[in-house]
Amino acid sequence: MRSLWNGAIGFGLVNIPVKLFSAVQQSHLDLDMLDSKDHSRIKFQRINEKTRKEVSFDKIVKGYMLNNNYVILDEHDFEDAAPDKSKMISLENFVDLQDINPIYYETSYYAQPEKQGKKAYALLLKALVKSKKAGVARFVLRNTENLCIIHPLNDILVVTKIRFAEEIRSGEELKIPETDTITKKELEVGMALIKQYSSAFDIRGFKDEYSKELLKIIKAKARGKRATVKKLKPRESSNDDLYSQLMQSLENRKGA
Repeated sequence: MRSLWNGAIGFGLVNIPVKLFSAVQQSHLDLDMLDSKDHSRIKFQRINEKTRKEVSFDKIVKGYMLNNNYVILDEHDFEDAAPDKSKMISLENFVDLQDINPIYYETSYYAQPEKQGKKAYALLLKALVKSKKAGVARFVLRNTENLCIIHPLNDILVVTKIRFAEEIRSGEELKIPETDTITKKELEVGMALIKQYSSAFDIRGFKDEYSKELLKIIKAKARGKRATVKKLKPRESSNDDLYSQLMQSLENRKGA
């Protein structure tokens, strides 16, 4: 694992020096884009739209269009925008995790303490576990300010980036049906069905089955064969009555 960020977690007047490591990885297969004619790999190049020539990475700068002209920014400009946040994860308050809607979650990082911050790290970890709280903080990563929560997982402090409120689109334009069209008996059966399917959440019970099946197909094709795949046909309901469909689902679940 390679650290992605070095800095400190600010807990009151206590600074906890830490390194951040990515806590997630992709489960999908890494597929290359190829030319259909000779199966050569497709390369992406950074091209100057005027000269049509490739530009090396060290010659690329970042700019913001303002009044039809680009204002060019350098590393000092990004640091000056938030000098106190470039190396600090500043805890602002503590909340219940259940108060944060999952729509705000982005990606997570493991926080590993430096030698001089181990005791303060252990204190924050233990305090979060005992209080069942999560810390809300801000920090700068890759020239972008991020909102995050700091929470415990398996005796590790995890920094999970979350979106700002303005990054969530409004759903006002969506055409959503009114819930008052649901009858009392339909709701009762729906609740009973939810109860039958309810269980404690265990992430280990969920696997990336699509990638597993796709890899099976790839290996079969490499041997010049075609993998046998069980086709799943869409269920066709015998009627459009919601209550009848719910009752049938309930009976099927009982018999499973």
